Amino acid sequence: MRCLKYALPLFLALNAGVTPGAASDLPAALDLRAEAARSAQAGHPLLVIFSRADCRYCETVKRDYLKPLAGDPRYAKLVIRQVNQDSDAPLTDFRGEKTSHARFAGAQKVKLVPVVAFYDPQGRQLAEPIVGARLPDFYQSYLEEAIVRSAAALGAAQVR
Repeated sequence: MRCLKYALPLFLALNAGVTPGAASDLPAALDLRAEAARSAQAGHPLLVIFSRADCRYCETVKRDYLKPLAGDPRYAKLVIRQVNQDSDAPLTDFRGEKTSHARFAGAQKVKLVPVVAFYDPQGRQLAEPIVGARLPDFYQSYLEEAIVRSAAALGAAQVR
């Protein structure tokens, strides 16, 4: 009987498409300004995925598209952070002010997840965010195009 106590939540989580502990989680954002500055030094935008614990589409985007970027030499120094729309975890925003993941997501007007956004160290979005999971056959292209566009915008801003 004790086994059923743990089996039911596991069964429900697996059927919802979300595994306990969210195995595909990316590093949580802690200090957006510092993380964006580090990524910008390498010529990349800060890539932020807005997610929720109960979002199976978020898990798919993280697992199938964002995590593999780390293995691609073109994006080895790209900094990717996760902001959890449903979390009160502390966060330092782009102005250096203390907030939470949930409040920052709200300030960015994130309503539906997943959202993948591309930022410079001042918190300006460098490309149109990718909202939703879109078509799986084209998602990688959308993602790479937005990274390239963001890097070009970042480079242009740094030259000025």
